[in-house]
Amino acid sequence: MSLLAGLGGGTAARPKVRARSGHHWWLLGPGLVYLLLFFLVPVVLLLVTSLKVPVAGAEHGEYAFAMHWQNYGDALSQFWRPLVRSFGFAAIATLFALAVGYPMAYAIAVRARTRPLLQGLLLVLVIAPFFTSFILRTWAWRQILADQGPVVSALQWWHILPADGRLSATPFAVVWGLVYSFLPFMVLPIFANLGRLDPRMLEAGADLYASPFTTFRKVTFPLSLPGVVSGTLLVFIPASGDYVNSSLLGNSTNAQMIGQVIDARFLNLFYPTATALSTILMVAILVLVTTYVRRSGTEDLL
Repeated sequence: MSLLAGLGGGTAARPKVRARSGHHWWLLGPGLVYLLLFFLVPVVLLLVTSLKVPVAGAEHGEYAFAMHWQNYGDALSQFWRPLVRSFGFAAIATLFALAVGYPMAYAIAVRARTRPLLQGLLLVLVIAPFFTSFILRTWAWRQILADQGPVVSALQWWHILPADGRLSATPFAVVWGLVYSFLPFMVLPIFANLGRLDPRMLEAGADLYASPFTTFRKVTFPLSLPGVVSGTLLVFIPASGDYVNSSLLGNSTNAQMIGQVIDARFLNLFYPTATALSTILMVAILVLVTTYVRRSGTEDLL
C-alpha cells in the first residue's frame, strides 16, 4: 500500500466513474414502444374481448364488456380435445425434430468443423426452406402425401398401407408437416451451441480412455443442453398454435388443432370464445415453458 501511495503521490489511484446518462433510454425507446403497441396493447384487448357478451337485441352481432368469465369455462368444456391434441402433436413433432435435428447439427458443427466450405454448404441447405413461402411448402407436402401421390402409391405397393389407406387428412400428415416446417429452428440453436464447444474437451475424454459414446454422453450433450432447450422451445411454441399445417395437411376431425378452432370462432361464430381460447393457449404455453426450463436447469434462458 505504501508503494502504491508513493507512486500515486500519497493517494491511491481510483478508477474513473463514468457519469450516468440517459442515452440508453433513447436506444431502448423504439423497441419499448414497438412492444407496447404491438404486444402489450393487443394482449390487453384480447383479455377484454374474452370477457364480453352479446348485446341483447343487437342486429349486427355487437358485444359489451361484462366480466363474463363463463366464456373460459365454455371454451374449455367445448374444445378441450383440440387443445390437448395440439399440445400432443407439438410434443411429438418436437421429439422427432430433436431426433433428426441433433445429428444434423452435430455433423455440421463438429464433424465439418475443419471443412469450412462443406460446413457453409450444409448450413445453406438447412436454411434454404426459408427462401420459399411457408404456405407453398406446406401445399407441396399436401400434393406429395395425396391419395394418388408417389408416397402413398409406394407404401401401398410395398403393402405398408392398405389399398384404401391414406396419409393426407391424418394426424401423421400434420405431425410430419410440423417437423418439416420447424426443423431448422431445432438445428440452428444446437449448431450454434456445439460450434462453441472446445475441441480440447473431446480430446481430453479420449485421452482418459472414454469411448466416443461416453464422451458424447458425459461431455458433448450436457454442454449442448442450452441449445437443445432453445431448439425445443422454438419448435414447440409455434407448433402448438399452428394453423397452416393442420388446415392443409389435416383438415379432419381427428387431426384438428386449436388454431383451426380459433380461426373458425373468430370469423364465423362467437369470437369472445375465440379470444378466451387464445388466452388459455397463451397461458398454458407460458406455464409449460417455464416448468420445462426450470426442470432442465437452464433458467438463464427465461
